[in-house]
Amino acid sequence: MSFIDLLKFNADGLIPAIVQDAQNGQVLMMAWMNKESVQRTLKEGHTVFWSRSRKKYWVKGETSGHFQKVVSLAFDCDGDTLLVKVEQTGAACHENYKSCFFRTVNPDGTFFINSEKIKE
Repeated sequence: MSFIDLLKFNADGLIPAIVQDAQNGQVLMMAWMNKESVQRTLKEGHTVFWSRSRKKYWVKGETSGHFQKVVSLAFDCDGDTLLVKVEQTGAACHENYKSCFFRTVNPDGTFFINSEKIKE
């Protein structure tokens, strides 16, 4: 039995994938995968996701050059979330931040930018 048989994909055939920097543990982004994108990620050695809006596969870094080399892939106890540890080249965020989580919320509901953009 493959580990993929243990995964619980949602009604759309997708599973959330949390992407984490393998060196420092920073959460870089979250994206969706289906069975084929999980298989391609393992086979190709870099992250491959399913774009819900474009209805197609996308290789992270394909257009930006900011690839994610996969170091490890794990799944949680319920089998409904993936954790992908990567070596990130450049920005993980399409807004050119290292992480998509560049905004921190204050207790009063305001927020601030917690990092600087990566120079292009």
